[in-house]
Amino acid sequence: MRKTIAVLALSLLAAHVTAAVSPQEAAQLGTTLTPVGAEKAGNADGSIPAWTGGIPKNAGVVDSKGFLADPFASEKPLFVITAATVDKYKDKLSDGQVAMFKRYPETYKIPVYPSHRTVNLPPDIYESIKRSALNVKTINDGNGLENFTGNRYYAFPIPKTGVEVLWNHITRYHGGNLRRIITQATPQTNGSYTPIRFEEEVAVPQAIPDMDPAKAANVLSFFKQSVTAPARLAGNVLLVHETLDQVKEPRLAWIYNAGQRRVRRAPQVSYDGPGTASDGLRTTDNFDMFSGAPDRYDWKLVGKKEMYIPYNSYKLDSPSLKYDDIIKAGHINQDLTRYELHRVWEVVGTVKPSERHVYAKRHMYIDEDSWQVALVDHYDGRGQLWRVAEGHAQFYYDHQVPAYTVETLYDLIAGRYIALGMKNEEKRSFVFGFAAKAADYTPAALRSEGVR
Repeated sequence: MRKTIAVLALSLLAAHVTAAVSPQEAAQLGTTLTPVGAEKAGNADGSIPAWTGGIPKNAGVVDSKGFLADPFASEKPLFVITAATVDKYKDKLSDGQVAMFKRYPETYKIPVYPSHRTVNLPPDIYESIKRSALNVKTINDGNGLENFTGNRYYAFPIPKTGVEVLWNHITRYHGGNLRRIITQATPQTNGSYTPIRFEEEVAVPQAIPDMDPAKAANVLSFFKQSVTAPARLAGNVLLVHETLDQVKEPRLAWIYNAGQRRVRRAPQVSYDGPGTASDGLRTTDNFDMFSGAPDRYDWKLVGKKEMYIPYNSYKLDSPSLKYDDIIKAGHINQDLTRYELHRVWEVVGTVKPSERHVYAKRHMYIDEDSWQVALVDHYDGRGQLWRVAEGHAQFYYDHQVPAYTVETLYDLIAGRYIALGMKNEEKRSFVFGFAAKAADYTPAALRSEGVR
């Protein structure tokens, strides 16, 4: 009898851990919390303002190419953190940021500007977030989602665990179907680089009218990436079906190799497999700061803290810049960056004893207003700080979409880095809401995408 009671108690505890929040908790969304679950109030000294609805869709001029004017172009830094002053501010910096000052004491800096809580989302996304709060649960030890239906965004706006915070980043709003042309650079230690140009699409099942619901039941998104430069890589195409529960159904990936003129399954496009044309400087799950399955790590929720994170990076996205203006030896041109004080969720991922990954630990900081990962410190198997990631965020106010201007990943040991997402020299900025067809995201469609 005692054994039965104990088992029942454990079952009830497990149900509580994975349960959606109560209606009383969900009622905080839009009242004491913002509609996405951030604290609505500012901080004690006012250096983080209260959220008052974000900035309007007409906050700045949008040029003919879709690039956004900087709403804060007239602002000057409040102060600039340098190697000489970093100790004064390190309580609001990650260990990785502090390490960057030590690695590049003459050139690395953090210009800190006034904080602006710019993010807001369309009304239907807010509705889906409240539905998620009331219904979504984790399954398979936190590695899958249950009752995540309709517009599948922000699974846990009032998170209780580290993996739930991570799921909010994974399931955040990208503007529906997104198309972009971007450039990646992997500079040598002297700053020389060869631009890698990608044409990419992200499509979500709910925005593909002819998508078979049964086939998309466990699909979060479809991703297609074509390499168009340099010539030696041009024509290679990657297709990914990103699944919700990758333990139950692993991510599906295919590559069309232009040289072989063949489509092959690509199981290596996951976890710590090498990133596309990255020269070994990032893993597959470094893409989008973190992507893919969370199952190889135990995720500990440390709590919230105030940090200086890259934010409102409109200057860095200016079409008046060339890539040479951005890419410098050791790190990107920090004079073009903007950091602000914001509250972040702090989560630490530690590889499970039964699993393996080149990153034994990932110390992550996630912006409360957008649920985007802002900073990540990556540690190797010896416990040594290895790579430092910064996501330079920009809010696309005209479409109400938070995104990244540039993702950087710095290798402290090699003295090299990768910068992904630049589009300053392109003819178009991001294209949101394009019309997608189910047939575009099948292996059979890859061959026609390849260009030789």
